[in-house]
Amino acid sequence: MQPANFIEEAPVGIAEYRITSSPGRLIALGLGSCVAVSLYDPVAKIGGLLHVMLPDSTQFNHNSIKKPSKFADLGVPLLVSEIKGNGGKSSLLQAKIAGGAQMFSGSDNGFVMNIGLRNAEMVRAILQKLGIKLIAEDTGGNRGRTIILDTSSGSVYVRYAGLPAKVI
Repeated sequence: MQPANFIEEAPVGIAEYRITSSPGRLIALGLGSCVAVSLYDPVAKIGGLLHVMLPDSTQFNHNSIKKPSKFADLGVPLLVSEIKGNGGKSSLLQAKIAGGAQMFSGSDNGFVMNIGLRNAEMVRAILQKLGIKLIAEDTGGNRGRTIILDTSSGSVYVRYAGLPAKVI
């Protein structure tokens, strides 16, 4: 039996997005080069989390894209649309992002492709294009992280293995 104040954290898997309202929580586990995009409307207290895997869908045949939420350029607008369709206002949305680590190192940066950096850059560009203010981020580095969006406050908690969570 869970304590009375227990709030379940709904998982958001790779190439997925989900929305919830207060007092819900969304969690993206084990972000490496992927980027989690948190969008939150503080008035409606509705938020969403997107787990981006790749930056740019234009490098792929659009007929072969089964999960548009895999890509930053398609997933961010999808999440915005879902939040708007459930009572949120795009003009009030606040964005926070985390992830985009360089998980693999090597002497050939062309091979590594800096996918984490490219994911974070594309997310920032799409947010700017949509007029959504990016108010906090925890990106880069070479360690994975987990993030939790708490829709009762809009807080995003970032956890690294073995360390206490920090709020962005």
